Amino acid sequence: LVLLAAYVGYVGLGAVVLQALERPAEVQAAQRLLQERWERLANHTCLQGPALQRLVQGIIQAYKSGITLQGNSTSLGKWDYSGSFFFSISAITTIGYGNLSPSTAVGRIFCIVFALFGIPLNLIVLNEIGQLMLLGVQHCAHRLEEAFHWQNKASLLMKTFALVTGLLLFLLLPPLLFSEKEGWSYEEGFYYSFITLSTIGFGDYVIGMNPDRTYPRWYKNVISLWILFGMAWLALVIKFCINLLE
Repeated sequence: LVLLAAYVGYVGLGAVVLQALERPAEVQAAQRLLQERWERLANHTCLQGPALQRLVQGIIQAYKSGITLQGNSTSLGKWDYSGSFFFSISAITTIGYGNLSPSTAVGRIFCIVFALFGIPLNLIVLNEIGQLMLLGVQHCAHRLEEAFHWQNKASLLMKTFALVTGLLLFLLLPPLLFSEKEGWSYEEGFYYSFITLSTIGFGDYVIGMNPDRTYPRWYKNVISLWILFGMAWLALVIKFCINLLE
């Protein structure tokens, strides 16, 4: 009962803080949107309210399907091989950004079957990668104990080294790449890194989705590997936090 009360209280506290931080911005955005809509209808008398609403809904639906307007043409490529590969990774890792999803009935059915077998496979792979990381840390700690006759110090030193190395490779350095390729700020890149590796996956920031930028072919493949190994590392960190809480 105490644990349940702490859980509900923690979630409730998060809700209060988020409401205080985000609600004013939401209200302002809604007011600006309504004001711009009425201004456009007033300044362009040829436009009709229902027609404008249908156009907006069509643009939103197209964007959800990965299609954006570029002048007199549209941008495709969200469902090419690299985009489909990245979607497959986001599906079986349960990140589920939500910015892209199958639009055909056959595609949705395949996605269900694909995830049904892919999620357990992904968990097995992540577990094996995590075990290899732990074995590497333990092996290095054992070698240090033999070389310098350290006991508890060697294990603590290697765990600290693994934590710092993981922070650099998976959380601190990737935002620099995202800043260059996506045009994001460092804070946005760091936010995306944690939201992705923790499988929260809000979908407000997703790599390779800006139609105004040209991405190299290796980009999404490298990010897919970063997600795989980064999730394994962060799972170990979260497991350590769980042990502390318990």
